[in-house]
Amino acid sequence: MQYKAPLRDIQFVMHELLDSESHYKTLPAFQEADRELMDSLFEMAASFAENELSPLNQSGDAEGCKFENGVVTTPKGFKEAYKAYCELGFPALSAEEAFGGQNMPFSLSTVINEMVGTANWSFSMYPGLSHGAIQTIEHHGTDEQKNIYLEKMISGEWSGTMCLTEAHAGSDLGIIRTKAEPKEDGSYSITGQKIFISAGEHDLTDNIIHIVLARLPGAPAGTKGISLFIVPKMTVQEDGSVGDSNNVVCGSIEHKMGIKASATCVINFDGATGYLIGPENRGLQCMFTFMNVARIGTAVQGLTAAEYAFQGSLTYAKDRLAMRSLSGTKAPEKVADPIIVHPAVRNMLLTEKAFAEGGRALVYYLSHFADTVAKGEGEELKFADQMLSLLTPIAKAFLTETGLEAANHGIQVYGGHGFVSEWGMEQNVRDTRIACLYEGTTEIQALDLLGRKVLGSQGKLLANFVKVIQDFCDENKENDEMGQFIRPLVKHLKEWGDLTARIGMQATESPEAVGGAAVDYMYFSGYVTLAYLWARMALVAQTAIADGSSEPAFYDAKIKTAQFYFAKLLPRTTTHVERISTGVEPYMSMDVEQFAF
Repeated sequence: MQYKAPLRDIQFVMHELLDSESHYKTLPAFQEADRELMDSLFEMAASFAENELSPLNQSGDAEGCKFENGVVTTPKGFKEAYKAYCELGFPALSAEEAFGGQNMPFSLSTVINEMVGTANWSFSMYPGLSHGAIQTIEHHGTDEQKNIYLEKMISGEWSGTMCLTEAHAGSDLGIIRTKAEPKEDGSYSITGQKIFISAGEHDLTDNIIHIVLARLPGAPAGTKGISLFIVPKMTVQEDGSVGDSNNVVCGSIEHKMGIKASATCVINFDGATGYLIGPENRGLQCMFTFMNVARIGTAVQGLTAAEYAFQGSLTYAKDRLAMRSLSGTKAPEKVADPIIVHPAVRNMLLTEKAFAEGGRALVYYLSHFADTVAKGEGEELKFADQMLSLLTPIAKAFLTETGLEAANHGIQVYGGHGFVSEWGMEQNVRDTRIACLYEGTTEIQALDLLGRKVLGSQGKLLANFVKVIQDFCDENKENDEMGQFIRPLVKHLKEWGDLTARIGMQATESPEAVGGAAVDYMYFSGYVTLAYLWARMALVAQTAIADGSSEPAFYDAKIKTAQFYFAKLLPRTTTHVERISTGVEPYMSMDVEQFAF
């Protein structure tokens, strides 16, 4: 499938829904990011994604990465595409100026990452991990570390990874075993094995800078005894050039269901020289800089899956002929009607569209808070940080799950043709499935949302967001056209509070209650969050039509998609409320021995 960047919708969200230009003016560091600059960047990224990356998506999947004697070779065309990506300045976009960055807002990088990722998610994994590594060094590195690593990482000459997972540990980082032994020169000897390291080895850059979690001698058990280290693949000479091997070796690459053009590596550290970044035993706290960026990036993958599925499905549904419309022939000159006339097909198409465009609004909304956290101050920074804390697990979990649903609809619209590789729909499902797993599974994100963010803050973080939505409802309660959206939103806001209180009561009776309710609570929260954003988009569209817009069809489609979302998708919350109301007992009543086959 040939990807086409949805520039009009990107502009709608960035300019009309979120008024990004005004947002940037509130942050002195981003004063230069005006609409003209934004649009020029969007068009540049769109051209690159459509012409350079999209043609490599299916060929890269078919070829995959090659591994031989510790060396990984990326598919044909990837090195040239990466060079072009760097020449366009994309790695440097939101990095610090002092080290060659352009100091642009994170939200602009997010838009570009969406286009790059939809065109070719496997490719996007290589520079994608570098962004978090750069931010970790920017926030927690010493001046010396910044001077050694940042300039080359920001230019894209070197790339970065994060090395957390170990074979026995998975997401439970408190039980990692990788060791860091102090050396006389102040560095550390890092020994251990990390698995599932995306872009851990490749042929795109001269050096790879690994950000590694490890334990110091005598460190406390659990997460309180983890430190963070910079471990380059190759040593770095005093003049900044690449030296010898640093005893960092790729042991193998995974044979995977999807993202086959992205190398997922086993990395062995055999007495590699590493450098402590941040305080001892505070590595996990420093790593959250990386993790939050990575989780937003994974939420983007959910959006890209829905967008890719919608583009492919829509093209096919307009062309594919099958049966006649139940309400009468729609294409009498043809042997059958296009399948887009059938309600069942339209349901799938509109679900894809609602999740893609709603997901775009949520990710961009979230990234604006990330801008404020990066460069704001005072109460605005505090509020943005709290909103980011609440919304990140919702975006990561909900958008990846709905993205996977949309990708599955992509196959279904194509019928049997969707199951074969030539159309790209089955690849989209395979590539997307991982998004529900990495950077914390859906279930872990749900626990983080309910246990740590909502109940852990005594409801304060949720109350902040509820007030934002309630204020929007109050401002528009007299708008008759908006009544169809405001009334359900108000109802769901009350239900959200009642549901949270009910789970809190369940938790006093059973310590397992939070775990039993978390996933359903996450879905409920996700559907309501997207409902709020779809209501806002409907208001913008209604206003544009009333003002005599020259694009009435575009805005009318927004309103009708919002109506579809409220009529057909938002009611799914009822099931999640019912599931929560039955408590945890149906999960826990069976003895372990009864799980038998």
